[in-house]
Amino acid sequence: MSVWIDVSQKIRSGIPVWPGDVPYDFRLSWTKPESGSVNVGQITMSTHTGTHIDAPFHFDDQGTTAAELDPDIYIGPALVVYLPNIESIQPSSLTEIDFKGFPRLLVRTDAWQDLDSFPSHIPPVDPDLAPFLASRGVGLLGVDLPSVDAINSKELKAHHALYQHNIHILEGLVLRHVAPGPYSLVALPLALTDGDGSPVRAMLKPW
Repeated sequence: MSVWIDVSQKIRSGIPVWPGDVPYDFRLSWTKPESGSVNVGQITMSTHTGTHIDAPFHFDDQGTTAAELDPDIYIGPALVVYLPNIESIQPSSLTEIDFKGFPRLLVRTDAWQDLDSFPSHIPPVDPDLAPFLASRGVGLLGVDLPSVDAINSKELKAHHALYQHNIHILEGLVLRHVAPGPYSLVALPLALTDGDGSPVRAMLKPW
């Protein structure tokens, strides 16, 4: 039996996407009867479908794309913390956490309950969290939310603050079945040369 825990959304017909973004669609371009040997599918989707990473190019025209990101960012020790019933994700909620040896932080809020619907409100990341995490050696922040910023944000202050402190972003995790504590994380993006983001298969293994 696998010790790995899947913390990614199933990419499926009807998966909610950011309002106005490209919906997910899968269809067979060849069927086995048509080809005589195989089924071959084609996919249309946003780079921010389901569980995904944001490449800096998503919010900075000069930022790196998905293919240019260091894979080591998304592999290794990670801490899961549970912050239920919060208005925003702030440093004050994490002051008692020992980050030593854990450069990846995954925040479980349980705020996005219905994964079949896009939420109208989420607890955003306070931009002040970026220098706090950077001072503790954190280089990746993951959340169980579709964004680190508020749904209606245009300035994307949290995205930019994290970027300025060299902290990468992982969004749309499914952590409701994961207990707080230390884990090994694997959440590799696709090597999309022009990608402003990429879906990932995020997995955790308890320490």
